[in-house]
Amino acid sequence: MNIKSNCSPLDLLIVNIALACIDGALACIAFSQFTRIHLRNQQTGWTRQKVLHLMVASCNLGYFIYFISTVIATCDRWPCWSHACGFVLMAFPKILFLAAFLLLLSFWVDLCHQANEEDDDEEEHSSQQPLLESSKNKPGSTNTDNFWSCCSFRGIHVGGRQKFVITVVVLIFFLMLSFAVIIWIGVGKNPICSSVAARVYVDFLASAILILGGALGCYGLLLFLKLRNVRSDTASSEMRKVAGLAVVSVVCFTSSAAVALLTDVPLLYDWSMENKNEAKTLVLLVFYYFIGSSVPSAFVLWAMRELPTPVTITQAQSRAVTFFCYGADGTQNPRHWVAATTSNNQVSKASPI
Repeated sequence: MNIKSNCSPLDLLIVNIALACIDGALACIAFSQFTRIHLRNQQTGWTRQKVLHLMVASCNLGYFIYFISTVIATCDRWPCWSHACGFVLMAFPKILFLAAFLLLLSFWVDLCHQANEEDDDEEEHSSQQPLLESSKNKPGSTNTDNFWSCCSFRGIHVGGRQKFVITVVVLIFFLMLSFAVIIWIGVGKNPICSSVAARVYVDFLASAILILGGALGCYGLLLFLKLRNVRSDTASSEMRKVAGLAVVSVVCFTSSAAVALLTDVPLLYDWSMENKNEAKTLVLLVFYYFIGSSVPSAFVLWAMRELPTPVTITQAQSRAVTFFCYGADGTQNPRHWVAATTSNNQVSKASPI
């Protein structure tokens, strides 16, 4: 097969393969870290750390599939690829990426608002709560109950802002499917232009990414200022993580949004949108995917690299102590006191990231 005649330019194929390898490596790291965290603390259910690892892994796996499919479809000239199929595989990982950082933003918003409403003594504790909490295992539960609670979502408690994020992501997903149908219809003989429909969706999502980057920067700054009031080594470490992620989000999201709004790089799956300036296209392609997606994902994985403290859930034991008081005549005083003490296990605290 002649690569030059049947496929895209060789340097563009090399860039696509390189991006696929980077995203595949990030997906493997995220999935392996998620597995380690889940095996270490199975009793805690779907915590924020587990959810973010799973979403970052799924996002990078989607990009890996997209870049590999781009190489194969371009060389084999799949009829469906330059229309709805390529659009769906291009848009779906971006939705997962947006969902992951929206969840992180919702957690930062919770921390900032809780810190304003609570005392200083409760501020540090509230900043360590997980994003998603599962119901605690009841004493005496069987292994079968533990299995079903691990494999099902019945016991998951989702916060109010997280429900809003889920709603927004679901709406964007159905919006993407609607645009995919419009693009597919535009293939036939009708006044609908598939390229214009795809352009509108890309501009809309780029605007959402730009707003998300600004929100992460603002709330990252607020959270950084609040952590400065906490005097501890852990707070200093979290300050660096929050500040770093806020800066990375603003720079990377602004760069990718600018490329999407000003160029046709996100639409390169459509062969009619290929840019004649190959050198400029390669640079913008790296900016849009590597800087805009791979770098923030890698930073989140680095910030959450520490494994949480193992959690062991045991049955609570109560002890009753009875005090008897006797008078001078040796008779028992009718009054007695019963003091009960209960030992509870505390769940390890989580990082703001």
